[in-house]
Amino acid sequence: MSGILADDVFTVLDVGGTTLRVGTYDPATGAVSRVRRVPVDGMHRDPGAPVPVLQRRVVEQIVREVAVHTGGRPPRALGVAFAGPITAAGLVLAAPTVWGRRGDPLPLGELLAERTGAPAVVVNDLTAAAWRYAATEPGDFCLLTVSSGIGNKVFRGGEVLVDADGHGGELGHWVCDLSPDAPLCDCGGRGHLGAIASGRGVLAATRRAAHADGTAFRGSRLAALCDGRAEHIDNRAVAAAVRAGDPFATEVLRATLTCLAQAITGVFTAIAVCRFILMGGFALAVGEPYRRLLVGELVRLGCFGLDAAQIDRMVSLGVADDDHGLIGAGRLLADRTLVSSSQGAP
Repeated sequence: MSGILADDVFTVLDVGGTTLRVGTYDPATGAVSRVRRVPVDGMHRDPGAPVPVLQRRVVEQIVREVAVHTGGRPPRALGVAFAGPITAAGLVLAAPTVWGRRGDPLPLGELLAERTGAPAVVVNDLTAAAWRYAATEPGDFCLLTVSSGIGNKVFRGGEVLVDADGHGGELGHWVCDLSPDAPLCDCGGRGHLGAIASGRGVLAATRRAAHADGTAFRGSRLAALCDGRAEHIDNRAVAAAVRAGDPFATEVLRATLTCLAQAITGVFTAIAVCRFILMGGFALAVGEPYRRLLVGELVRLGCFGLDAAQIDRMVSLGVADDDHGLIGAGRLLADRTLVSSSQGAP
């Protein structure tokens, strides 16, 4: 019957800054289906609302969407991938893209378990994505997302490496530029990796380069995609220009990747992770040229003990879809025996 779920599937959600996605995860096949997308009832829709009001609206929306998805029946279990740091108890510590930087921690796992009548696991969205790839990766790996910001998660020994308070996986906030005029990060800090090498960082660098060298810009493929105007440059045009082999856009991107390559080298030399999977809207929009440029910077910098062929093999592109959070939350539910009414994972 439409809207009624079988007892052997899970209800999974991915809550981001602009979109809430709900679907059905089948642990027998590892597939997600019946995915529904709706705008998140958070600050993106009502930026002037107080944080407590937005928190309440988001919780109500999740509960409502779960009820619609299950036809009013309590789900077998609920898995939520959420855009923010999460403690092991399912406490959302912050959600700058959902309800703003300020606000008290929200016991989302506990609230959802009470409201839906089902065991609930709440995890950081990138943690969930790491669980997706854990199903197919034979060993340890580091997942890197390059979109509006940069984040990472290391999966090692059957777990994501974060502590009980959700610390870990914030490589985008590593300070790699100490100059006083370094690019400003969304968090308010300067010189963070995310401000330099994220999609937003690359866009800002490309516009600066277009203004600084107008002659080179006007002769580029990128200019042709933007009516020759630097202010019309966007990430879609940058990605298309790099894919087309445009030297101007490619060199700007290469320069921003130096810091990302340094960060990867640091992770590799510190904890010997030899697999790096790239995901995120910007990295996957550029695709294979992005991977090749990053590998080139890693080879130039040198990863201690590895030759160029080994470095090339250790970097790969992730799956080009937006199901990471849904599949990962379902995979985590399937992997764990839920023994209480509410659980969480950072």
